[in-house]
Amino acid sequence: MNSPMRMPWVDTAKGLSIILVVMMYAAYNTGEYTGGVGFLHYVIGFATPFRMPEFFLISGLFLSQVIDRPWQRYVDRRVVHYLYFYVLWAIISIGLKIGIFSRDPAGMLHDLVMAVVQPYGVLWFIYMLAVLGLAAKLLRQFRVPAWIVIPIAAGLQMWAPRPDSYAVEQFAAYFVFFYVGFVMAPLVFRLVEWTQPRPMLAVAGLLLWAVVNGLLVYSPGYAMQPVGMQMGLAAWPPLHLTLAVAGAVALCVLGGFLSTFPVMEWLRWLGEHSLVVYVAFTIPMSLFRGAALASGLLTDTGLLSLAVLLVSLISPVVLYLIIQRVGFGMFLFERPAWAHIDNTAPQTASGAALPAAAAPSSRT
Repeated sequence: MNSPMRMPWVDTAKGLSIILVVMMYAAYNTGEYTGGVGFLHYVIGFATPFRMPEFFLISGLFLSQVIDRPWQRYVDRRVVHYLYFYVLWAIISIGLKIGIFSRDPAGMLHDLVMAVVQPYGVLWFIYMLAVLGLAAKLLRQFRVPAWIVIPIAAGLQMWAPRPDSYAVEQFAAYFVFFYVGFVMAPLVFRLVEWTQPRPMLAVAGLLLWAVVNGLLVYSPGYAMQPVGMQMGLAAWPPLHLTLAVAGAVALCVLGGFLSTFPVMEWLRWLGEHSLVVYVAFTIPMSLFRGAALASGLLTDTGLLSLAVLLVSLISPVVLYLIIQRVGFGMFLFERPAWAHIDNTAPQTASGAALPAAAAPSSRT
C-alpha cells in the first residue's frame, strides 16, 4: 500500500531511474561479452545525459527538510543510513565474486580494504550519497550561499577531472545535481503539480524535450560501442550539463504524469523499493548472463540484453518478497535498530528506497 507520507510521482520517477540504471548495466555488460550492440544500447544512449544525474537530483529534493536538524540526527539519516547498506553489500559482493567464485582470499581482503576509500562497483552511488549529504551539511553549517556553490560545482562537473581517487571523480561529476535538487526543489514540485492536471501540455513538453535531447545525443560525431557511447553535440560540457538537468526535471514531470494511472502502480512500487533492486541486481545479472551465453539459446545482443534486464529487475524483487514472507533477512534491505546512532530515528523503514530523501517519511 502507498503510504500517505510519500509522494507517488517521486517514487514513479525513481522507478524510471532504476530501470534506466539497470538497463545500462544489462546492455553494456552483455555487449562486453558478445562484442555486439543491441537496441537497448540506443535506448540507454538516449538517456546518457540524465540517467545518473536524475537519481542525484531526486536525492536532493527533500534535503531542505532535514539539513537543519542536529548533526547526530542528520548524520544518522543521511550518512549512516547509506553507509550501512554500502558496507553490507560490499562485503556480500566482494565475498561472492572474489572470495567464493574466484577463490582468492588475499584479493578479497585487498578489495574490502580498498572499498573504504574507493567506492566499490555499482555500490559507488550509495557511497556517494553519504559523501554528498555530508558535504551539503558542511556547506550549510558554514553558510556558504547557493550562488557560490552551484557555479563551482557546475565548473567541476564540466571540467570532469580524472584523479586517482574515484570518490573525488564522482563527487566532481555529480555534486552539482544533488545540490541543484536541493535548491530547485520548490520549483520542481510546483512544475510537477502544475503539469499533473494538464496531461496534454505535459506530453507535448516531454515530446519536445525528447526530440531535442535525442537530436543532440545522436548528432554527427556520436559513436555507439558494445560498452559505452560517445555522444554527438551533447558531449560538449556546458550542453551536457544543461541536458542533464533538463532530463532530470523531465523525468520528474514524466513521473508525475505516469503516477496518475493506476496501471503504473508497479512502477511506483519499484521506485519505492529502489534500494532492493540497486544493491542486489548485479548478482543475478552475472549468473543469468553467463548461463545464457553458455547455453547458446540467446545469441542476439539486443534480445539477450533485454532478458538480462528483466532477470536483473525481477530477481531482487522476488528475493525481497520471499524475505518479507519468511520474516528473516530484512537486514539486507532495512537498517536494523543497532545500526542507528540517533535514538529518535525510526528503527525500521518499511519499503527501503534508495534516495531516502525522496521519501517524505524522512520528515520524522
